[in-house]
Order: sequence, then C-alpha cells, then structure tokens
Amino acid sequence: MKIEKNMAVTLRYKVTDAKRQLLEDGKDPMVYLHGGYGNTFAKIEAALEGQEKGYQTTIELLPADAFGERDESLVQAIPKAEFPPGVKVGGTLKGQDESGQERLFTVLKIKGDTVMLDGNHPMAGKTLRFTVRVDDVRAATPVEIEHGHVHGEHGHHH
Repeated sequence: MKIEKNMAVTLRYKVTDAKRQLLEDGKDPMVYLHGGYGNTFAKIEAALEGQEKGYQTTIELLPADAFGERDESLVQAIPKAEFPPGVKVGGTLKGQDESGQERLFTVLKIKGDTVMLDGNHPMAGKTLRFTVRVDDVRAATPVEIEHGHVHGEHGHHH
C-alpha cells in the first residue's frame, strides 16, 4: 500500500541536530494522517509520498521547515512572585505570549526575584535530521479523515 492522501502512516524516527547529536531517540512510533493535515512537517510528508512499508530515509530540515528560527522576543523576565512555589529551571509552564497566543514556556534560569522564561520551542533555530522508517501504511477511517488525525494507539485520543 502506497503512502498518499488519507493514509494512516506509522513511523519510527530519530532526530539529530546538524552535529549529529541525538535529540529524540524515537523509541515510540508516531502515527499520522498523511495528506496536508499538519500532523507532521511538510518536507517529511513530501519525502514519504508514494512510498511503502519498510521505506527508510534521512530528511534534513532547516529551521524554517521545522520549528522556526529562535525569536529572542519570546525570552521574558517575570517576577518570581507571579509563579507558584516549586518553579524549577528546565520546567515548563503554560502561558500566553504578548499577542495572547497560548504558548509553552521553559524556565531558563531563576536569579533572585526574577524568573527567565523562553517561549521558543526547544528545537527552534536548529537544523534537524530525521531518520525515518515506515512501519505501516493503512487507509484511514472516515472518522479519522473527518477529524484530521489518526485515532488509537500512538495516534490521537479523545
């Protein structure tokens, strides 16, 4: 079965940076609905189009094709008093950026009464190499197509 629009594709993947440092080990498979639903990066979908189970490749994504360039305006200093007790460096918090968009922030450092938060994705600004293997390809169900994502194990759960 070939990968095309409205197919559920199961992948195993590893992600490394430009220096081949392992960023994600890909132990758990990823299942996505193929065909422009935004469930994986467009360049990965393009590389997999027309392929079959067992296909393997490595795809290099520039920051613009993955998590974007770093935006230093997303690094903010917030008074520590505005945070619940137990805030730790490396922790993540949900919040809103200056435009009101919901965003995850990573605690960069805590210095005195100030907490430095970073709203950039941890992989923003990095060139990434995805080594992928197609483990399965199947027709998506009508409900998966209607919802725009795969359901069940390693897919979306409602």
